[in-house]
Amino acid sequence: MAKASQKDILSRVQDLGEEALQRLSEVPGGSRLVDMANQTKSRLDDLQKRVRGLEGLEERVAKLEQQVASLTKTSASKSTAGAGRTATPRKPATPKKPPA
Repeated sequence: MAKASQKDILSRVQDLGEEALQRLSEVPGGSRLVDMANQTKSRLDDLQKRVRGLEGLEERVAKLEQQVASLTKTSASKSTAGAGRTATPRKPATPKKPPA
């Protein structure tokens, strides 16, 4: 029932149009309401622009995550392949004799 009454109020405001907004600005405190509504509109527009920018960033992050995952897999396979090899021990260096 509350939604029906809200729809009625909104439809009434829409029907009144610009004349209602002009009268509203003449009412004490009404100009502040109109100013606040205009500020809210501009803030909402800015917010929408920022959200659109975030979508592009999310796509870039997803690509980077895939690249990191593929690099991690290749480095892990290289390290396991190198683990099977054994290094030959170096011979100790023989001390040089000083010339006599």
